[in-house]
Amino acid sequence: MVRPIVIAAGGTGGHLFPAEALAAELVARGERIALMTDARSAAYESPAFGNAERFVLKGSGLAGRGLRGAAMGALALAAGTIEARRILVRLDAAAVVGFGGYPSVPPLIAARTLPRATRPATALHEQNGVLGRANRLLAPGADLLALSAVDTARVPSSAHVEVVGNPVRPALAALAGQDFSAPGEDGAIRLLVLGGSLGARIFADVVPGAVALLPEGLRQRLVVTQQTRAEDLPRVEAAYREAGVPADLSPFFGDIAVRLAMAHLVVARAGASTVAELACAGRPSVLVPLPHAIDDHQSANARLLEGAGAAWIMKQPAFTPEALARQMQAMFTTPAVLARAATAAATLARPDAARRLADLVQKLTYRGVAMLESR
Repeated sequence: MVRPIVIAAGGTGGHLFPAEALAAELVARGERIALMTDARSAAYESPAFGNAERFVLKGSGLAGRGLRGAAMGALALAAGTIEARRILVRLDAAAVVGFGGYPSVPPLIAARTLPRATRPATALHEQNGVLGRANRLLAPGADLLALSAVDTARVPSSAHVEVVGNPVRPALAALAGQDFSAPGEDGAIRLLVLGGSLGARIFADVVPGAVALLPEGLRQRLVVTQQTRAEDLPRVEAAYREAGVPADLSPFFGDIAVRLAMAHLVVARAGASTVAELACAGRPSVLVPLPHAIDDHQSANARLLEGAGAAWIMKQPAFTPEALARQMQAMFTTPAVLARAATAAATLARPDAARRLADLVQKLTYRGVAMLESR
C-alpha cells in the first residue's frame, strides 16, 4: 500500500486553502493523502480531501489567552501530540506537511519522536510575509521550510528554505495570464469586497457609506459584490438599496474565482491567500490589514503588493467612508490607474506554487527523485 502524505492544517482559510491546493496536486499524482486538523475545521469540505482519511486532533492556541488559558492550551497540544503519534505509526506516513497555526504543531512534533528508521519526512509551508509562531517553533527541526516570499521575516538561519509561492486552489491558479479590462467610460464598474474567512465588520461599516458618497454618475454604474457577516446582512442590504446600487451580499462565495475575474477593484483584508489570489487574478486592490494580527503579518503581506504598485494600503484607523470614497473616485475616474495596478499584480503571480511544493514534498519521500531529475 502507498504510504500516505499527511497534511496538517486547520483554523482559517489562510491555512486551509494552500493545504487544499497541495492536496489536489498530490492526489492528481496518485498520492494517498490524510488530513490532520482541528475541531474548527472538522467539517471543512473539499474535493481535494474527499477520499482522504481525516483525523481531528486535540489542540488549542497559546497566544493571548493568559496564563491559565496558555496552560490549558499546552495540555491540549500535548494530548494532540500523543494522539498524532499513534495515528502516524498506524498509517506508516511517508511525510507530514504542516501549514502553520497550532493544528500543525502536534503532527510535526509527533513525527520527530518516531524512530529514525520509520520517521516520516517533515515539511512546513509559510503563507505570510512574517514566519508564524508555530512555524518558528518547528522550522529548525524540519526537513523543509517552504516560503511564499523571498524576504519573509523571522526565518531561523538553520532552516532548510525553498521559496515556492503560496499555493492557491486550481480555479484561482487558472486565472493567471487572463487579461484585465478596465471599466469603459460608461460601462459597469464592478467592486468586490472580501473580509477573510469570517468576513470583516469594518467593511460592513465603511464600504456602503463610501459608495453612498460617490457622485451619482459613478453610483449608477457601480455593481457591488460583498462578503458580509450574516448578522450584518440586513443593514448592509438596506444601505446599498438606499444608495441605489445593486449588491450581491453573502457570508461566503463558493465561486470566488469567477467573481475575481469579473472585478475591476477589490477591497479586502491582506491575508496571505487573498494576496496570492489577487496576484493570480491580476486585480488591483485596496487592502486594509487586520490591525491586531499576531506579528502584524497582514501588513507585511500587503506591502508585497503595494511595493509592486498593485495595491493601496489603508490602515484601519484611516479607513473611513470619506477616505475610501476619495480613493475609489480617483481610481474609477482614471481607469488607466486600475489597469497599471492590475498589470503589476499579475507580475507577482505564482500559479505553479502547488506544483513546486508537491515536487519538493515528493522529493523528500524519495519517490519523486527520478521524476525531478528528468525535468
